[in-house]
Amino acid sequence: MDQSNPHPAPPATGGRAVVCARCGTPAPEGPPPTWTCSVENGTRQYFCVDCARANLRAIEGRLDSSWW
Repeated sequence: MDQSNPHPAPPATGGRAVVCARCGTPAPEGPPPTWTCSVENGTRQYFCVDCARANLRAIEGRLDSSWW
């Protein structure tokens, strides 16, 4: 128990702010833990809390964001 647990590395954003892929809301410090992350066509996309809640059924159904 003397060892400390390392924290996971923050997602790589290329040094730029993360922006909601649906509405454009910025998150300058990286994506908050309440945001949803989706990988579509090999590209990582983040969705803010409001957009994720509004499209929860489509997200759980694994539909691409272009369908919502």
